[in-house]
Amino acid sequence: MKKIIFSCVLATFALLPLSKLKAQEIIKKNGYTLSFESNFAGLDPQLKKRLIKTFFEVYPKLAKEYNPSTMKEVKFFVDTNYKGVAATSDGKVSFSSIWMITHPEDIDVVTHEVMHIVQDYGRSVGPGWLTEGIADYARYKFGVDNAGANWTLPDLKPEHSYKNSYRITARFFAWIEKYVKPGTVKAVDDSLRDHTYTPKIWAKLTGKDLDGLWADYVKNPSLEQSK
Repeated sequence: MKKIIFSCVLATFALLPLSKLKAQEIIKKNGYTLSFESNFAGLDPQLKKRLIKTFFEVYPKLAKEYNPSTMKEVKFFVDTNYKGVAATSDGKVSFSSIWMITHPEDIDVVTHEVMHIVQDYGRSVGPGWLTEGIADYARYKFGVDNAGANWTLPDLKPEHSYKNSYRITARFFAWIEKYVKPGTVKAVDDSLRDHTYTPKIWAKLTGKDLDGLWADYVKNPSLEQSK
């Protein structure tokens, strides 16, 4: 009997963390639903409002631009156990509570992460640097307050490569959009989603492969830091 009681107690405690994952708030707007969850008691209510507001401001724009068939229901979870910045999987974005405390101005972490939901590449045939570069390009183009977070696309340095990912790759993409062929990023994004991507797509779209585009970029990398 004692063993049975002890087992029941363990089972009860094992279920406790799951109870914290129940949606604290469900918001529906313009055909999209956001389920907001948190196990962080110290979350600033104003920051929570900004996270929600940013989602409903940028997600429909990203969906319209890149993938109208993207998920209509998304979850946010501010997690005290997550030690990174943010991560996205299966329509759920987990945010680090530590990052929320130390970088409350970085609201467009939302833009980057929900772009991953919109991307929906599944078992992508493309490299990881490309996925992250496109997500940061989307943040550059659609972010609501990149300036407030002191987030910019970095100036080109000799050691940079288009394979560096994130902002370095995003800046290269912004240059391609401005000086080579508008719509290139969208076309590449489409090819990744329907699993037809190959490196040859760059030459098909622009007339040059990635190395050739990068060589031109290095020669004249100027880029206005405005949308």
